[in-house]
Amino acid sequence: MDDPARQTSYFNYFTEIEEHFLRRRGGGLLLSTLDWALIETWKVAGIPLEAVLRGIDTAFDRYDQRPSRTQKINSLAYCSQAVLTAAEDMKEAAVGASESPDAPAKPRPTQGFEPEAIATFLRRNADLLESALPQATVSASRNVAVDAAKTLRRLAQATEKETGRKSSPRMEELERHLTVLEEKLFAALLAATPDEQIVAIRAEADHDLAPYRRKMSGPQIEQLQKQYVHKRLLEKHGLPRLSLFYM
Repeated sequence: MDDPARQTSYFNYFTEIEEHFLRRRGGGLLLSTLDWALIETWKVAGIPLEAVLRGIDTAFDRYDQRPSRTQKINSLAYCSQAVLTAAEDMKEAAVGASESPDAPAKPRPTQGFEPEAIATFLRRNADLLESALPQATVSASRNVAVDAAKTLRRLAQATEKETGRKSSPRMEELERHLTVLEEKLFAALLAATPDEQIVAIRAEADHDLAPYRRKMSGPQIEQLQKQYVHKRLLEKHGLPRLSLFYM
Protein backbone atom coordinates (compact mmCIF):
# COMPACT_ATOMS: atom_id res chain seq x y z
CA MET A 1 0.00 0.00 0.00
CA ASP A 2 2.91 2.36 0.51
CA ASP A 3 4.40 1.83 -2.96
CA PRO A 4 5.38 5.35 -4.14
CA ALA A 5 4.45 4.39 -7.69
CA ARG A 6 0.78 4.37 -6.70
CA GLN A 7 0.97 8.05 -5.85
CA THR A 8 1.74 8.90 -9.49
CA SER A 9 -0.88 6.58 -11.05
CA TYR A 10 -2.70 9.66 -12.28
CA PHE A 11 -4.53 8.19 -15.24
CA ASN A 12 -5.03 4.71 -13.71
CA TYR A 13 -7.21 6.09 -10.90
CA PHE A 14 -10.37 4.25 -11.91
CA THR A 15 -8.71 0.99 -12.93
CA GLU A 16 -6.63 0.72 -9.77
CA ILE A 17 -9.65 1.26 -7.53
CA GLU A 18 -11.76 -1.23 -9.47
CA GLU A 19 -9.08 -3.92 -9.36
CA HIS A 20 -8.33 -3.38 -5.67
CA PHE A 21 -11.99 -3.49 -4.63
CA LEU A 22 -12.70 -6.65 -6.63
CA ARG A 23 -9.53 -8.28 -5.30
CA ARG A 24 -10.54 -7.60 -1.70
CA ARG A 25 -14.07 -8.78 -2.37
CA GLY A 26 -12.91 -11.96 -4.04
CA GLY A 27 -14.12 -11.17 -7.56
CA GLY A 28 -17.43 -12.29 -8.98
CA LEU A 29 -18.84 -8.77 -9.39
CA LEU A 30 -18.67 -5.90 -11.84
CA LEU A 31 -18.76 -2.33 -10.62
CA SER A 32 -22.19 -0.71 -10.90
CA THR A 33 -23.10 2.71 -12.26
CA LEU A 34 -23.24 3.89 -8.65
CA ASP A 35 -19.70 2.62 -8.03
CA TRP A 36 -18.29 4.40 -11.06
CA ALA A 37 -20.10 7.60 -10.11
CA LEU A 38 -18.69 7.37 -6.60
CA ILE A 39 -15.14 6.95 -7.93
CA GLU A 40 -15.72 10.06 -10.00
CA THR A 41 -16.79 12.08 -6.94
CA TRP A 42 -13.56 11.03 -5.20
CA LYS A 43 -11.54 12.02 -8.25
CA VAL A 44 -13.26 15.39 -8.56
CA ALA A 45 -12.78 16.00 -4.83
CA GLY A 46 -9.04 15.38 -5.25
CA ILE A 47 -8.92 12.37 -2.94
CA PRO A 48 -5.57 10.60 -3.55
CA LEU A 49 -5.57 7.11 -4.97
CA GLU A 50 -3.66 5.85 -1.95
CA ALA A 51 -6.37 7.17 0.39
CA VAL A 52 -9.06 5.32 -1.56
CA LEU A 53 -7.10 2.06 -1.48
CA ARG A 54 -6.42 2.44 2.24
CA GLY A 55 -10.08 3.17 2.89
CA ILE A 56 -11.13 0.05 0.98
CA ASP A 57 -8.70 -2.05 2.99
CA THR A 58 -9.92 -0.56 6.27
CA ALA A 59 -13.58 -1.22 5.40
CA PHE A 60 -12.89 -4.82 4.40
CA ASP A 61 -10.65 -5.45 7.42
CA ARG A 62 -13.39 -4.27 9.77
CA TYR A 63 -16.00 -6.29 7.92
CA ASP A 64 -13.83 -9.43 8.14
CA GLN A 65 -13.67 -9.01 11.92
CA ARG A 66 -17.45 -9.19 12.28
CA PRO A 67 -18.72 -12.41 13.91
CA SER A 68 -21.39 -12.88 11.24
CA ARG A 69 -20.76 -12.27 7.55
CA THR A 70 -23.73 -13.73 5.71
CA GLN A 71 -23.39 -11.32 2.77
CA LYS A 72 -20.46 -9.91 0.87
CA ILE A 73 -19.74 -6.22 0.39
CA ASN A 74 -21.51 -5.46 -2.87
CA SER A 75 -20.71 -1.79 -3.44
CA LEU A 76 -17.89 0.68 -3.05
CA ALA A 77 -20.39 2.86 -1.19
CA TYR A 78 -19.84 0.62 1.83
CA CYS A 79 -16.25 1.90 1.92
CA SER A 80 -17.08 5.60 1.46
CA GLN A 81 -16.71 6.68 5.09
CA ALA A 82 -13.42 4.80 5.47
CA VAL A 83 -12.12 6.44 2.29
CA LEU A 84 -12.94 9.93 3.55
CA THR A 85 -11.30 9.15 6.90
CA ALA A 86 -8.16 7.89 5.16
CA ALA A 87 -8.06 11.05 3.03
CA GLU A 88 -8.27 13.25 6.13
CA ASP A 89 -5.53 11.24 7.85
CA MET A 90 -3.26 11.60 4.82
CA LYS A 91 -3.98 15.33 4.65
CA GLU A 92 -3.02 15.81 8.31
CA ALA A 93 0.12 13.72 7.83
CA ALA A 94 1.09 15.76 4.77
CA VAL A 95 0.70 19.02 6.69
CA GLY A 96 3.02 17.72 9.37
CA ALA A 97 5.55 16.48 6.85
CA SER A 98 5.55 19.77 4.95
CA GLU A 99 6.71 21.54 8.08
CA SER A 100 9.89 19.47 8.09
CA PRO A 101 12.85 21.01 6.19
CA ASP A 102 13.83 17.52 5.00
CA ALA A 103 10.43 16.77 3.47
CA PRO A 104 10.81 15.29 -0.05
CA ALA A 105 9.31 17.08 -3.03
CA LYS A 106 5.94 15.79 -4.17
CA PRO A 107 5.88 13.96 -7.50
CA ARG A 108 4.31 15.89 -10.36
CA PRO A 109 0.78 14.59 -11.06
CA THR A 110 1.35 14.89 -14.81
CA GLN A 111 4.05 12.23 -14.94
CA GLY A 112 3.26 9.51 -17.47
CA PHE A 113 1.50 11.73 -20.03
CA GLU A 114 3.08 12.13 -23.44
CA PRO A 115 1.91 14.76 -25.95
CA GLU A 116 1.39 12.12 -28.64
CA ALA A 117 -0.78 9.97 -26.35
CA ILE A 118 -2.85 12.95 -25.27
CA ALA A 119 -3.38 14.08 -28.87
CA THR A 120 -4.51 10.56 -29.84
CA PHE A 121 -6.94 10.51 -26.91
CA LEU A 122 -8.40 13.89 -27.89
CA ARG A 123 -8.84 12.94 -31.55
CA ARG A 124 -10.42 9.60 -30.66
CA ASN A 125 -12.99 11.39 -28.52
CA ALA A 126 -13.61 13.88 -31.31
CA ASP A 127 -14.43 10.99 -33.65
CA LEU A 128 -16.81 9.49 -31.06
CA LEU A 129 -18.58 12.79 -30.53
CA GLU A 130 -19.12 13.26 -34.28
CA SER A 131 -20.42 9.75 -34.85
CA ALA A 132 -22.36 8.97 -31.65
CA LEU A 133 -25.29 11.37 -31.98
CA PRO A 134 -27.44 10.63 -35.06
CA GLN A 135 -28.88 13.37 -37.21
CA ALA A 136 -32.31 12.70 -35.68
CA THR A 137 -31.06 13.78 -32.28
CA VAL A 138 -32.17 17.19 -31.03
CA SER A 139 -30.11 19.65 -33.04
CA ALA A 140 -28.85 21.57 -29.99
CA SER A 141 -27.21 18.46 -28.53
CA ARG A 142 -25.64 17.50 -31.83
CA ASN A 143 -24.38 21.03 -32.44
CA VAL A 144 -22.70 21.06 -29.01
CA ALA A 145 -21.10 17.67 -29.72
CA VAL A 146 -19.82 18.78 -33.13
CA ASP A 147 -18.43 22.02 -31.73
CA ALA A 148 -16.74 20.07 -28.92
CA ALA A 149 -15.18 17.72 -31.49
CA LYS A 150 -13.72 20.69 -33.39
CA THR A 151 -12.27 22.06 -30.16
CA LEU A 152 -10.76 18.67 -29.28
CA ARG A 153 -9.00 18.50 -32.65
CA ARG A 154 -7.63 22.01 -32.14
CA LEU A 155 -6.40 21.07 -28.65
CA ALA A 156 -4.83 17.90 -30.05
CA GLN A 157 -2.90 19.91 -32.64
CA ALA A 158 -1.71 22.36 -29.99
CA THR A 159 -0.68 19.51 -27.69
CA GLU A 160 1.42 17.87 -30.40
CA LYS A 161 3.49 21.04 -30.61
CA GLU A 162 4.74 20.17 -27.11
CA THR A 163 6.54 17.12 -28.53
CA GLY A 164 10.28 17.39 -28.11
CA ARG A 165 10.10 20.09 -25.50
CA LYS A 166 11.54 19.54 -22.06
CA SER A 167 8.43 20.84 -20.32
CA SER A 168 5.25 18.76 -20.02
CA PRO A 169 2.06 19.89 -21.73
CA ARG A 170 0.11 22.46 -19.74
CA MET A 171 -2.09 19.81 -18.17
CA GLU A 172 -4.13 22.00 -15.85
CA GLU A 173 -5.08 24.40 -18.62
CA LEU A 174 -5.97 21.54 -20.95
CA GLU A 175 -8.08 19.84 -18.27
CA ARG A 176 -9.96 23.09 -17.70
CA HIS A 177 -10.83 23.20 -21.41
CA LEU A 178 -12.07 19.62 -21.27
CA THR A 179 -14.13 20.33 -18.16
CA VAL A 180 -15.88 23.22 -19.91
CA LEU A 181 -16.63 21.03 -22.94
CA GLU A 182 -18.09 18.30 -20.72
CA GLU A 183 -20.27 20.76 -18.82
CA LYS A 184 -21.70 22.13 -22.07
CA LEU A 185 -22.34 18.60 -23.34
CA PHE A 186 -24.07 17.55 -20.11
CA ALA A 187 -26.24 20.68 -20.15
CA ALA A 188 -27.32 19.99 -23.75
CA LEU A 189 -28.11 16.33 -23.01
CA LEU A 190 -30.13 17.25 -19.91
CA ALA A 191 -32.11 19.82 -21.87
CA ALA A 192 -32.81 17.32 -24.66
CA THR A 193 -33.86 14.47 -22.34
CA PRO A 194 -37.55 14.23 -21.30
CA ASP A 195 -38.17 14.98 -17.63
CA GLU A 196 -39.63 11.55 -16.96
CA GLN A 197 -36.38 9.90 -18.07
CA ILE A 198 -34.30 12.08 -15.76
CA VAL A 199 -36.71 11.36 -12.89
CA ALA A 200 -36.42 7.63 -13.58
CA ILE A 201 -32.61 7.77 -13.56
CA ARG A 202 -32.59 9.73 -10.29
CA ALA A 203 -34.97 7.16 -8.81
CA GLU A 204 -32.48 4.43 -9.76
CA ALA A 205 -29.70 6.39 -8.09
CA ASP A 206 -31.78 6.87 -4.93
CA HIS A 207 -32.57 3.15 -4.84
CA ASP A 208 -28.91 2.17 -5.22
CA LEU A 209 -27.84 4.73 -2.63
CA ALA A 210 -30.45 3.81 -0.01
CA PRO A 211 -28.34 1.27 1.95
CA TYR A 212 -25.38 3.66 2.20
CA ARG A 213 -26.93 7.08 2.87
CA ARG A 214 -25.94 7.01 6.55
CA LYS A 215 -22.30 6.67 5.53
CA MET A 216 -22.33 9.78 3.32
CA SER A 217 -22.74 13.51 3.79
CA GLY A 218 -25.45 15.53 2.04
CA PRO A 219 -23.06 17.21 -0.44
CA GLN A 220 -21.49 13.86 -1.26
CA ILE A 221 -24.89 12.31 -1.99
CA GLU A 222 -25.87 15.28 -4.15
CA GLN A 223 -22.63 15.07 -6.15
CA LEU A 224 -23.01 11.32 -6.51
CA GLN A 225 -26.55 11.65 -7.88
CA LYS A 226 -25.32 14.23 -10.38
CA GLN A 227 -22.49 11.97 -11.59
CA TYR A 228 -24.90 9.04 -11.79
CA VAL A 229 -27.24 10.95 -14.11
CA HIS A 230 -24.34 12.17 -16.25
CA LYS A 231 -22.94 8.68 -16.64
CA ARG A 232 -26.31 7.23 -17.62
CA LEU A 233 -26.89 9.92 -20.25
CA LEU A 234 -23.45 9.38 -21.78
CA GLU A 235 -24.02 5.61 -21.86
CA LYS A 236 -27.40 6.10 -23.52
CA HIS A 237 -25.90 8.15 -26.37
CA GLY A 238 -22.56 6.30 -26.61
CA LEU A 239 -20.60 9.43 -25.76
CA PRO A 240 -17.10 9.43 -24.20
CA ARG A 241 -15.78 11.14 -21.10
CA LEU A 242 -13.38 13.90 -22.10
CA SER A 243 -11.27 14.27 -18.97
CA LEU A 244 -7.64 13.13 -19.08
CA PHE A 245 -8.45 10.85 -16.16
CA TYR A 246 -10.13 8.59 -18.72
CA MET A 247 -7.06 8.09 -20.88
